[in-house]
Amino acid sequence: MPAMKVLPVIMSGGSGTRLWPLSTDRRPKQFHALGGKGTMIEETAQRLAGHHGDIDFLEPVIIANAAHGDLIASLFARQGIRPSAIILEPVGRNTAAAAALAAMIAAELAPDASVLLTPADHLVFRPDAFLDAIRTAAPVVGDRIVTFGITPTGPETGYGYIRQGDAVSPGAYRIAAFQEKPDTTTAARYLSEGGYSWNSGVFFFSPSVMLEEFSIAASDIRDGARQAFLRARREKGAIVLDADTFSAIRSEAVDRAVMEKTERAAVIPCDIGWADIGSWAELWRLSGKDGDGNVAEGDVEMLDCANTLVRADGLRVSVIGMEDVVIVASGGAVLVMPRSRAQDVKKVIPGKQ
Repeated sequence: MPAMKVLPVIMSGGSGTRLWPLSTDRRPKQFHALGGKGTMIEETAQRLAGHHGDIDFLEPVIIANAAHGDLIASLFARQGIRPSAIILEPVGRNTAAAAALAAMIAAELAPDASVLLTPADHLVFRPDAFLDAIRTAAPVVGDRIVTFGITPTGPETGYGYIRQGDAVSPGAYRIAAFQEKPDTTTAARYLSEGGYSWNSGVFFFSPSVMLEEFSIAASDIRDGARQAFLRARREKGAIVLDADTFSAIRSEAVDRAVMEKTERAAVIPCDIGWADIGSWAELWRLSGKDGDGNVAEGDVEMLDCANTLVRADGLRVSVIGMEDVVIVASGGAVLVMPRSRAQDVKKVIPGKQ
């Protein structure tokens, strides 16, 4: 049996505001090394590359903000990664438009391949388990839009949840419901009931199925993306979307635009060592710590501190007697906060209030 062809489409449109001041509009979090040796976007591309017996990854497609085109090209050239296409968005229009574009470019480049649509800023510490999850999806991906549900490790309130329904194939289930980010009590109930997964935001689909399912409630997004794609300029290996057409598209997540409406959605629950580093508190949780629970990056000295994260880029930072605190000095800005306030960072970013 020939290997399954998979076209990775990597979405690099996120701004990572909760990781300011390291993550900025000019260089968002996916262009930093967080939790790995390389930048997050490089590690995502490398994870979804090569031949793995019955899985054959094609050269990736990148969908990114137009301001980051040169940065992506230089990073990938350094690693010897040769994208099959780089699609540049003049403005962000969320993941529904990206999903439509992914299906369109796949139909052009590799119509017999399945699309694996993934954010650039996630970590996967068990890539072999991810390959197994892709294999589990293989029997249903031709007729369903598959998402990968992450096995919860605790009552996390920062992620959306997916409730699984009846099995449609071994290890694959109909999606009974998408649940918004819950409070702690609700999240604990989900775990005690079972059958719930964290929503990873990673999708696996046939291009034709995805485009068909936009017809239910989001044909305007699909059609707008198609017009922007058809009117795009193709230059220096990049597809530069038509700015006026693309800017007019309604901004919506593919979860709401398609997945919550279609009867052809499926979830593969899996434990792949997944992490979405969406805050400094999450980075502290995932990082290696010293005996006092501290995480230090850069020229840092800590005295009598506990459970504290300190990151210094370009200057020395000395911290005395702090506990459960985050301190980040980067790009001429300094952030100091309790770890418990990590979700409030975007409230203090200059020009973002």
